[in-house]
Amino acid sequence: MSGRIFLLGDNIDTDQLAPGQYMRGGLDMLAAHCLESARPDFAGSVKPGDVIVAGKNFGVGSSREQAAEALKHLGLAGVVARSFAGIFYRNALNLGLPVLVADNLDGIADGDAVALDPVKGELRLTDKNQTVRLEPLPDNLKPMLADGGLVPHLKKRFAAEREKEAGA
Repeated sequence: MSGRIFLLGDNIDTDQLAPGQYMRGGLDMLAAHCLESARPDFAGSVKPGDVIVAGKNFGVGSSREQAAEALKHLGLAGVVARSFAGIFYRNALNLGLPVLVADNLDGIADGDAVALDPVKGELRLTDKNQTVRLEPLPDNLKPMLADGGLVPHLKKRFAAEREKEAGA
């Protein structure tokens, strides 16, 4: 899937991703206000396939999983950052949102055309004919991500086990 880059800085926190004052309004309302304090144009202009590229400590703050859920709801292909807050990283993967680490983000600009391949660990800047290598996801997390997150992955796994037991 291809899209464009939304370039952000360091320390994007969960309050910016999922503003507390909109938590009661449901996921549609929360997503509509995602990142409005850091990037007011974000929620209204993000399209499926777009990628956030950010600096250090992306997702710092509270443990609210709605921060990752809002990004996924908006159709984001994933987030690439120099580093992630641990609980945001795990929440994102559990929800099926690709989050990948990149040491070198030189040459990446806001609005660049991009294609993210989380399985290969590549961020391709399509107009620049440049590929940014990302830290690969652990092999045990790739099937979970491909299945759409932890809950769909477990449902699929348990259904396969039940079918195997029924056929035995």
